[in-house]
Amino acid sequence: MEDIELYIIVALIIGITWFIFNTIQYYRGEKRKVKNLHRFAKRGEMDAQHRLAKHYDEGNMVKKDSVHAAFWYQKAAFAGDDTAKGHLQKFLDNHKIKNKKKEK
Repeated sequence: MEDIELYIIVALIIGITWFIFNTIQYYRGEKRKVKNLHRFAKRGEMDAQHRLAKHYDEGNMVKKDSVHAAFWYQKAAFAGDDTAKGHLQKFLDNHKIKNKKKEK
């Protein structure tokens, strides 16, 4: 009973170490998935192009970039993805609205 503080500290250190290790492993796994999405999207796979565009659109595991998102949505749309066509149309509409605001 006298060393209970020591046991609590050791348990906390072990728990924090486990948490950090698993967080790093998860992050690396997600980065690997995005890297594979790039590879498959470049090969012309429509689903990978759409998912990669969504990653760029949301800023999920990559830097949020509407230009890259629009590029990959366009590739997916040309491959026949109807959902990507809708996203691409939203991008174009937003771009037109932004240009009109700049002109004023």
